[in-house]
Formats: sequence, C-alpha cells, structure tokens
Amino acid sequence: MTASYDLASTTAMILAGGLGTRLRSVISDRPKVLAPVGGRPFLSYLLDQVGAAGIRRVVLCTGHLGEQVQALYGDAYEGLNLVYSREATPAGTGGALRIAHEHVDSSSILVLNGDSYCAADLRGLWDWHHVQPAHVSVVTAEVDDASSFGRVETDSSGRVLSFAEKTPDPTPGPINAGIYLMHTALLGRIPADRVVSLETELFPRWIGAGGVFAYATRARFLDIGTPERFGTAETFLESLHGPARRPAIDEVASALASVQGDLR
Repeated sequence: MTASYDLASTTAMILAGGLGTRLRSVISDRPKVLAPVGGRPFLSYLLDQVGAAGIRRVVLCTGHLGEQVQALYGDAYEGLNLVYSREATPAGTGGALRIAHEHVDSSSILVLNGDSYCAADLRGLWDWHHVQPAHVSVVTAEVDDASSFGRVETDSSGRVLSFAEKTPDPTPGPINAGIYLMHTALLGRIPADRVVSLETELFPRWIGAGGVFAYATRARFLDIGTPERFGTAETFLESLHGPARRPAIDEVASALASVQGDLR
C-alpha cells in the first residue's frame, strides 16, 4: 500500500451495489447506478467528477445486477482504471467497503455513494482533511428541506457529534452528502461476514472515538433514490454541466440490451 500524498494517488470507491427498491417502479431492469439521465448512466457523472479531480483508480463496489456495470464499462473509463468488487449477497454499505479492502492500494480512500451527486470541490476536501485531526471527513451540503435526510450535528470546530434521525420538520440544514475521505486502515476494522451499515453502525462508532469531521459545502446536492427525485436528475445535472450529448437513440438502453443479451 502506498502513502497518499495527494488526491491523484488516492483510490476512489463508489458504492454501486444498492438494490434500488424504491426505484423499481421506474427502473427495474438495471442497477440503480445505471439509471439513464440525459442519455447517460448516472454512474458516468460520478466517474467524470472523480476523474476531473485527478484520481485515476476507482473500485466499483457492485452487488445487485453488478455484472451489467462491469460489462458496460469494462476496465477503463476516460482515463480511469476501473476495478470491481462484487458482493455475493447484500453486505450493507460498510460491508461492501470491507469486501473491497483488498483492491485498495492507497493509504486514504475517497468514498462516494452511487445514488447521489454533490458538486463539492474534491481537491478542497483533500486539502481540508489533512489539516484536521480527522480519521473520516464527511462532506455536508445545505438543503432547503433536511427532513428527508436527517441533519449532521457538529461542534464549532466541525467535529461531527451525531447524524440526527429524519424528522417531519421541513426546515433547511446540513445533511450527509454521500462523499467521504477516510483512512484506509479503518476498512480492516469493519466486521466481516455480516451486513454492516456505514451510516448507522460505523459512523456512530467512529464519532465516539472523536475522529469524524464535517467538510461543509454550499455545493448543490442530488439524491436519485426515489422516483420523484430521480425525475429531477436531468434538469439538475444540466444546470451544472450543460445539456448532455443527445444520442440518436437511447444508447444506454441499447447498450444494456446488448449486455443483458450476452449475459443470458
């Protein structure tokens, strides 16, 4: 394992194994990360963000229909080296990271949820993380209605005190934006051979040890976990990056049909 002296030498890990149960009514034939947005799989936007930050190695933590992800992207994407870690049965977000530990070759890792997008400054996160006494830095984003996500509570230094539960109070507040920079050594401490949640089990444990800090950003945030939020994804991403290239046909559906045919 090599020391991560800059963000470019860091391994990124994208949690791409979710079942996408709440999206089944609109997307049932593919994993959630391949949901088409503007003629492209949602995962491509996350890979673009990671690549733009200078990272060159990405571990894709797949699960449900994960063979489609590997068949569609292969081992490279726009200069990124792609590696796959496949969970045989659902292992939870923490369990997925534990399984993927063997594929990490850097002392720090950048973790992204595969069903959300935050336009945070990843280089700024890296610089900030390394002047804090942090084992884990969690990107937080301000949203107009934090009731659906639960707020992140911090002290005056930015140290995370708790991840509050969802409440019916529709007021603005900071939420977990699904991007984390952490020491790779933490992965080896995650229990093996059982389901482990990063959010509900590991973060509270690490908060208790005093090593979780919040990197607060005003960057815009998108979660595609429900049909309603997924329906806003194209407009959201166009507002950040401009209109996506429009193929003559739905190339995502076409490519997936080919992949699915090959896998039968």
